[in-house]
Amino acid sequence: MLAFLRKTNHNNMVVAKKLFALASILLFCQLAKAQTLNKVVLDNQDIISGHYYAVEPSTDSIAGVLVLLAGFGQRPEDSPSETKLHHEGYANNILTIFYAGGNKLYADSITQLKLTNVIKDVLTRFKVKSNTFVIGGYSAGGMIALRYVELCNEFPNKFPIQPRGVFTVDSPIDIFTIYEQLEENAKNNYSALAVEEAERAMGYIRNEYGIPRDHISTYAKLTAFSMNKNYSQNEIYLKNTAVRTYHDVDIAWRIKNRNQTVHGSNYEVTAELINRLVLMGNDKAEFMQTFQTGYRSNGDRHPHSWSIVNEVELIQWMKDLIN
Repeated sequence: MLAFLRKTNHNNMVVAKKLFALASILLFCQLAKAQTLNKVVLDNQDIISGHYYAVEPSTDSIAGVLVLLAGFGQRPEDSPSETKLHHEGYANNILTIFYAGGNKLYADSITQLKLTNVIKDVLTRFKVKSNTFVIGGYSAGGMIALRYVELCNEFPNKFPIQPRGVFTVDSPIDIFTIYEQLEENAKNNYSALAVEEAERAMGYIRNEYGIPRDHISTYAKLTAFSMNKNYSQNEIYLKNTAVRTYHDVDIAWRIKNRNQTVHGSNYEVTAELINRLVLMGNDKAEFMQTFQTGYRSNGDRHPHSWSIVNEVELIQWMKDLIN
């Protein structure tokens, strides 16, 4: 009997070790999949906006799609290292898509077409529902995301999805105010870095469609929002959509590093947007204020960063919207 027990225990230990090894392999495979960015190329000639990256969830059942847009001049592959949203999405049956609008500050017709092509491919490739999308963007990507969702709501027959929510990550959303702030920064000359950034950005805007205040009708169609209601009121198309604007409201950092006050911030404008939406009766419009949460992946402290978003909480917010 003792010999049998010893043999049985040995066999059980062998089985247990094999099961543990198998479990370890499966766990490794899941983690590896969570880290995998699957590149999908739609246009080989466009090295910035001709492709996107997809991170599929841990199960075959996709509950929703999170589209994340990079900032001005960035590539789709620049975003994953700056946020953990795709990891949280992976664990919660959310398909995460990383895309970039390239050298675009706004959703003009070309940018709209490219983003629409990406979304159409996602719908077909992953067999997802058109009403389970949430779109978010960092910096200029947030401007594009916000305007694109407005257009989806304004022209539902022309766009492939009905987004459940949209969010911006320290994004400039009013092209008219942006240009005025840039002019002020260049004129004040408080910071060499701020002046260089302002002059470069103004030159880009002027070269594309001219000075905004001189071409109001053109920019009214491009901007997601306008502080001046006489220019544009595109926010009316967000009345029934969940909207969040994220900001690291660290005024001391702005003064110390840019010699800029609240007046030159992106959150001065987004606060007005959220307030107008609340006044319209939108109870899903939220100003997400954080403090000293902005850090780049290299460890640098910067309020203008993906990290100001609480990834766990945002994915839960998205799940509540799509359910």
